[in-house]
Amino acid sequence: MPRERDPLVRGRVIGDVLDSFTKSINLSVSYDDTEVSNGRDLKPSQVVNQPRVGIGGDDLRTFHTLVMVDPDAPSPSDPNLREYLHWLVTDIPETTGAQFGQEIVCYESPRPTIGIHRMVFVLFRQLGRKTVYAPAWRQNFNTKNFAELYNLGSPVAAVYFNCQRESRFGGRRR
Repeated sequence: MPRERDPLVRGRVIGDVLDSFTKSINLSVSYDDTEVSNGRDLKPSQVVNQPRVGIGGDDLRTFHTLVMVDPDAPSPSDPNLREYLHWLVTDIPETTGAQFGQEIVCYESPRPTIGIHRMVFVLFRQLGRKTVYAPAWRQNFNTKNFAELYNLGSPVAAVYFNCQRESRFGGRRR
């Protein structure tokens, strides 16, 4: 896919969170019956519960790490907590899903207060089992540095959605 048409480039995920990479495995993320696709808008009420994550491939002896971050925290105009870590799962066997891995940072649902936030899922191939550990905190997480620290290399897949605060108003007034 030409770089200018890549939705990860258009959405500034490449640059803000990741360096350019070549996708080499399928990653599916869904909340209930809603599939996450690049740039899709999802409301905080739709993403309260941990998503279902499926990983393609064909080698059960290969393991992956899944990272979910918000590069726009606390606001897109002043992302001084960039990147906020929402979820971290390691040791996910290829061909399975996140529920078969080790959740080392529990899922925290997105609750943006200002602006539109990108929620980015990044999948890395691990060198072996039990080789990735939890960071000390969620704010100012850095996906690139994390990948370098644990020798994860380039991502094998990534997808993101947009999320913004829901209005407390709406519908008809009485």
